[in-house]
Formats: sequence, C-alpha cells, structure tokens
Amino acid sequence: MSGADYTYESQNDQRLDELHSKIRTLRHVTIDINNDSQRQNLMLDDTGNSFTSFGAGLMSSSRQASRAFGLNGGVKQWRIIGYCCAAFFG
Repeated sequence: MSGADYTYESQNDQRLDELHSKIRTLRHVTIDINNDSQRQNLMLDDTGNSFTSFGAGLMSSSRQASRAFGLNGGVKQWRIIGYCCAAFFG
C-alpha cells in the first residue's frame, strides 16, 4: 500500500467516524422528539378528559338549575329572583 492509498484510507475512516457520530446524534434527537410527542399526547388526553368531565358537571348543574327555577317560569322563579334581590339590597 502506497502513502497516498494510506492517506485516502485514513481520510475515509475519519469521515466514516464523523458520519457515524452524526447518525448517532440524529438517532438520539429522533428518540427525544418521539418521547416528547408521546408526553404531549398524554397531556392532551388528560386535558380532553378534564373538559369532558367539566362539560358533564356543567350540564348536570344546568339541569338542576332548570328544575329549581322551573322550565315554564311562573311563581317559583319570581320568588327566587325576589329572594336574591332582597338578599342583595337588604
């Protein structure tokens, strides 16, 4: 093997090591991106569950309020409004 061949071989080995290092770094970045996206998906699922629970509670409260005030208005509703005004101004 001549000196030039040895130099080329050495340069090829050096570039191969650099390429291997870049590929290893890219692999770690890809793994980190995957892990982060999985964590964000879990967080979004939890947020969705919280909003679903909030919506169910709000709907239940709305039903209870409509029963308390009566669907057709009437005396019961005016009485509650009167009590609230009396408590507020009195």
